[in-house]
Formats: sequence, structure tokens, C-alpha cells
Amino acid sequence: MNVAVVGTGYVGLVSGACFAEMGAHVSCVDIDESKIESLNNGKIPIYEPGLEEIVLRNLKEGRLKFTTDLKSVIDDVSLVFSAVGTPPDEDGSADLKYVLNVAREFGQSIKHYTVLVTKSTVPVGTAKKVKEVVQQELDKRGVDIPFDVASNPEFLKEGAAVKDFLSPDRVVVGVDSEKARSLMTKLYRPFMMNNFRVIFTDIPSAEMIKYAANSMLATRISFMNDIANLCELVGADVEMVRRGIGADTRIGRKFLYPGCGYGGSCFPKDVKALIKTAQKKGYEMRVLQAVEEVNERQKKLVFDKLNRYYGGDLKGKHIAVWGLAFKPETDDMREATSLVTIDLLLKAGCTVTVFDPVAMDECRRRIGDTVAYAKDMYDAVLDADAMLMLTEWKQFRLPSWGVVKRSMRNPVVIDGRNIYDMDEMVENGFVYHCIGK
Repeated sequence: MNVAVVGTGYVGLVSGACFAEMGAHVSCVDIDESKIESLNNGKIPIYEPGLEEIVLRNLKEGRLKFTTDLKSVIDDVSLVFSAVGTPPDEDGSADLKYVLNVAREFGQSIKHYTVLVTKSTVPVGTAKKVKEVVQQELDKRGVDIPFDVASNPEFLKEGAAVKDFLSPDRVVVGVDSEKARSLMTKLYRPFMMNNFRVIFTDIPSAEMIKYAANSMLATRISFMNDIANLCELVGADVEMVRRGIGADTRIGRKFLYPGCGYGGSCFPKDVKALIKTAQKKGYEMRVLQAVEEVNERQKKLVFDKLNRYYGGDLKGKHIAVWGLAFKPETDDMREATSLVTIDLLLKAGCTVTVFDPVAMDECRRRIGDTVAYAKDMYDAVLDADAMLMLTEWKQFRLPSWGVVKRSMRNPVVIDGRNIYDMDEMVENGFVYHCIGK
């Protein structure tokens, strides 16, 4: 089966590589010539466990190729996946210009029945706009070529995306024709040999499912962060509370871990977009508005704890930051708490040294040399007045606390992810603050 994937960002590259891994012949398309050249040379632009191995193997075996020209491959494919970005506009709504650009090129290029599948996260009603754009381009050409539009939202977790794609818990496909359904069934059957878990829906429902799923998970995080903050005020332990409510099978344990806010490419953007979609329909998503407000406040919490400890005088203090990515196993810093925290520290007159196992280059690209970059986690805490834990990488979980304490000027640790034991930290001679205890 031949497919094309337009966009070689996180979603497009993982999707294309994994389709190829399952035997499809995949052409990945991107307008960035330097990125395509690098990919054809086996250089992967993002960090994702297992991805490089799959890309290199399928390049070598001829099932995966990269090009800047959709027209050069479209005659050979039956499915074109649109996996381009949908960044938030200034008002929080999803910017669809890249999605509609793909639709235009699709309409300008197809010569036989082809399905245009939206993989990008897009608001409800986008498929209708895409279909209209494709038809407009066909009308300009004066041709009557059949096509379908489908929605196939991704549910990949950064850091586990390859595993998620190759062994999905479900695949959601929105279609409005049996022909499109048949093609999507054929494509996904190899992924579902033991249990065919493709959920077919109408297209608007598929578009809504992605936003609803991410918004629910974001809601659980913000709810638990609110509970954690209240626990501190009333003398409760949020870890005990989390275990108690998570044991309820109606609630479950996932996404109930308090911390210093969620970030990344999905939750912040999707919550904003769903709020904006509702506003355009004259409806107010009050719960999600509160979710967003809680999260923005939570991103400042680690700084606020540090500021209170030093009595509001942070000028001249040297602060170490462990963790820059919005979560472990990725170099993604989109909407990361670290960016908010570092900005507040610098404005307060601090000097900052940072360390992250994989996101150092991304941090340097974003904020340049406004901070110092350590060679390892212990180098970061040298002469520090406090260490702020912002990303729960595995290698941060069991440090040599003796080395850390001897290296620091003041043994202050503020744990934004609650990965350390309070009694152990106190026994080791640290001033320790976390979330919700």
C-alpha cells in the first residue's frame, strides 16, 4: 500500500516511519529542503526513543523516502495524510493555514481517487473546509476527480510515540464513505492483528474526540494540582490523597500526579482551541477555562516557593535547574514550565545554570546564552543557592545527595515533580519543598 505523509514534524515523521515499519511504502513530504536532505541522510531532527532505528531501517529497505514535492509522488498513492502544524493563533484558536495549504496542493495534484486524511489536531468543522478547498482547486482545473476527506487524530505520547503507534490502544477514524473506510481498514489492520480496535465515527466526532481526550487529561492534572495546593494549606499529604481517590475504579490512578503544570505540544494548545471553538458557537467552557487558569498559575509555583524561602530577595542568587523538557524522554520545550521559571528567575536578578539530558540544544535555541549550560547534573548545582527539579528524568531520581550537598552553597531543593522523599531529604540535611505536602 502506498501512502504520502505531508509534514515531517513530530506526528508526521513518527506516522510515516511506523506505516513503513508495517510494510507500507511511504513518501514523507515537507517544504523544508534542509530537513528533507538531513532525513534522507539519516539525520533525525527530533528526539524520540526508537524512532531513529525505524527511520534508518526503512530508508535502507526502500519503504520510506523523503521529498519536497507532493506532486511527484501523489500519482502512486491512495492515501495522503496531512500532518502539518496547527499552532495557536493570537486568540488561542487553531491556525489552519498549513492544513488548508495541503488541501490546495492536494486538489491541484490528484489524478485519480485519493483520500486526504487529516492527522493534525484540528477543530470540529475543519474537514468541511478542507473538502471545500479541494473542490475549489478541482473546479479551477475543470476536472471531476473523485476524492474523500477523513479524520484520523493521533494520540501519541511524546517519549513513547513509536510504541503507541505500533501498538495503539485504539485508532479513531472519521469517514463519510465506505470506500474511505475500506482503505483505512486495510492500512490499520496490520497494527491490530490480535484485536481490531479501530473506532469508526463520523468526521466531526473524530475531530472532537482528540480535543475532548486531551482536555479531560488536562482537567485531571489541573484538578489534582488544585487539590495539592489546598493540601498544603490544610496540612494534608497529597500523595495519600492521590492514592485514596485513585483506588476508586471510577477515577483510576492515571494523570492524578500533582506537579508544576503541564506543557507540551498538545494539552495547552488543545484546551485553548476547544475553549475558542465553544466561544465561536456562543458557549462558555467554564471548566476548561479554570483548567487553563490553574495550569498557568501552577507553572509559577516553584518560583513562588523559592521566592518565599528567600524572603522575596533573590537578587544575586545562583539557581540550578534540573530538567528543561516539558516531560521526560523528549526534547520538546513547547509550553514547558522551565521557560516560565527561568524567565521569572532572570527577572528577579538570579543567575541560572541548567541541565537536561536531551533538551539543552533546544533550550539554547529558544533562550540563547541567558543561562549557563552545565555538562551534567552535578556541575549544574555547583555553588547553587537552590536546585529546582522541573522534569522527572530517571537519572535525576537517585542522585548522590552527598555530592549535591557538598557542591551547593545552600542546600535548598524545590521539587516540582514530587519525586523525592521528604524524610530522606531532611535526613540528608536539605531544606526541601515539594507540591501538596
